[in-house]
Amino acid sequence: MTTATDTASAPAPAPAAVKKESVASRLAARASGGLVQFALVVVALFWLMPTLGLLVSSLRSPSDIAGSGWWTVFTAPAQLTTENYSNLLNNGAITQSLVTTLLIAVPSTLLVVIIGSLAGYAFACLDFPGRDWWFLLVVGLLVVPVQVALVPVAKLFKTVSLFETTFGVVIFHTAFGLPFAIFLLRNFFAEIPRELIEASRLDGAGEIRLFTRVVMPLGGPAIASLGIFQFLWVWNDMLVALIFADSTSPPITVALQQQVRQFGNSIDVLAPGAFISMVIPLVVFFAFQRQFVSGMMAGAVK
Repeated sequence: MTTATDTASAPAPAPAAVKKESVASRLAARASGGLVQFALVVVALFWLMPTLGLLVSSLRSPSDIAGSGWWTVFTAPAQLTTENYSNLLNNGAITQSLVTTLLIAVPSTLLVVIIGSLAGYAFACLDFPGRDWWFLLVVGLLVVPVQVALVPVAKLFKTVSLFETTFGVVIFHTAFGLPFAIFLLRNFFAEIPRELIEASRLDGAGEIRLFTRVVMPLGGPAIASLGIFQFLWVWNDMLVALIFADSTSPPITVALQQQVRQFGNSIDVLAPGAFISMVIPLVVFFAFQRQFVSGMMAGAVK
């Protein structure tokens, strides 16, 4: 039995040691403060300044563009006009170039997503002879630059009558987009629990049903990320389009370059054309933004 004397003589518990914060933790805590956030906002505004200048310039007349800077619109908003866009959209060459760009970008994206998904599923979930060696070959193709294949592919396309055709440009973009697509989707599909796939097979699901009903829904974020990457790459491409596309109906990037060559510093044509060319990829990106972020975070949390 414990007496009062024993209780009084018992040593008092030692105070808990206060953990000393390191210099790195204090810097990290300060980095999340309001001052740093304000600095990031300022940097973002400066980063967006060229885009704002392009938008304002596309809404000014050629005389205003030649006479003053785009920032004067804040003191004289009457300069703003949509005449440049009306003239541009009534230009048959520009509208046809937008249609051509869509005819190249959409099939190239869909083919890369479909073929890359099937190949990624095969490398991740199927067992076949030489699977790992074939995948290493695909990974090796990631380091092959586009410039290396321009001359050989041009000769091949001339032989098979695909040079200066939209279909030839689609094939080129699809071929060079597949290595990254297979690499990305294979790594994502490999994280799907094998127990889930085996359970589906035991339930009688074939490979096609397993791919469409189980793997594809789980791989939605990665597929959306791949589609955004591929669409942006093809839409903004100029090198491949300049060489392989039809010179009478080029994509928008080549059409704008031809406007520079024909009219010199024709900013009243280039500014609205460049802004329209930039808006469409932005719409695609923001439409799939949630899936894109999920795809980038895939595998970070298990």
